[in-house]
Amino acid sequence: MVALFAALAVFATAAEPIAPGELVAPKLEIVGGNLNFTVQPSVAGRSYLLQYADTLQGGAWQDLGGVVIGDGNNLVISTPRTAGVPRRFYRLALDTPAGVPEGFSRIPAGAFTMGRTSGDTDFGTPPVTVTVSAFFMGKYEVTKALWDEVRAWGAANGYTDLRVGGGKPGNHPVLSISWFDVVKWCNARSQRDGLTPVYTVSGAVMKTGTTAPTANWSATGYRLPTEAEWEKAARGGLSGKRFPWGSDTISHAEANYLASSSYSYDSSGAVNSFHPSYKAGGFPYTSPVGSFAANGYGLYDVAGNVSEWCCDWYGGSAYVNGSVDPRGAVSGSSRVFRGGSWYGGASYCRAAVRDYYTPAVTDYYLGFRLARSSVP
Repeated sequence: MVALFAALAVFATAAEPIAPGELVAPKLEIVGGNLNFTVQPSVAGRSYLLQYADTLQGGAWQDLGGVVIGDGNNLVISTPRTAGVPRRFYRLALDTPAGVPEGFSRIPAGAFTMGRTSGDTDFGTPPVTVTVSAFFMGKYEVTKALWDEVRAWGAANGYTDLRVGGGKPGNHPVLSISWFDVVKWCNARSQRDGLTPVYTVSGAVMKTGTTAPTANWSATGYRLPTEAEWEKAARGGLSGKRFPWGSDTISHAEANYLASSSYSYDSSGAVNSFHPSYKAGGFPYTSPVGSFAANGYGLYDVAGNVSEWCCDWYGGSAYVNGSVDPRGAVSGSSRVFRGGSWYGGASYCRAAVRDYYTPAVTDYYLGFRLARSSVP
């Protein structure tokens, strides 16, 4: 009889941290002569690879079958059993799909339900089905350290009016930067990294000023996500739930926000309280990026910490059922931001909630996260 041994953890084969909650023990069974590994559940957008070794003492892991991309559901990777092998060890390796830029997750193309859920009627839009193309979303909010690094490069290369920005040093998110600051910074980082900038004014790369730019959606550079992209990514492959972690309740265990007993879905038990772990660190009460568990797409802090600018002009009824790659209102006076913050209550942390500011505004709870349409 063939003895089959399954590794009891998922291993990472790329130089990339595994999100909390993503280490799962794959189920192993023999069905119809095939060896089936089941990921329960898979992480959407992640690629999985079945590997084997004949010994755990110095044995090399070898690939057995091709890479399979997760879809957020239970994922079965099936391969024929090897006859005549007395024993073999198996593992399910977690790999980074080719072409995904460092620090980003690939958000798969497809339709999703955008808008309020769970009986809410106070914020957001009524549910509509929209489709977005595949894109890349930054796993983390942009940090103050990265902002400073790119801003310094930009200052020496024609980006003369980028704001210093606020925020705690190091890996806390940058804040107090305007929408105009953000899109110019995106261009600066794109040029620094040898990518095609997204934002132009009269055909020239936007480096200074506050003229509303044109976005080249096929450019390889960094940009802000559209509002539809942001919500699809924030939901992490799930639907019908208030919050990105797949439930209708929130507490300080899941996010950095201002807790309040005013909301029935705030289960923190606090009357009116900032997150105790980060209030102690002094104003502003941000948390280091990645301090809470990632959602199903491997994104951190899409609820709470800082609110995040989106590309779109704000419009009260900008989204139509069945639309493909919607990009908000054609024009306007304010730009959208999403995701709640350390300063806002539970209601603002809901995946469907929309808010807006004029693009020149800055605030101590407003930052951003990067997106990309493609890679070179």
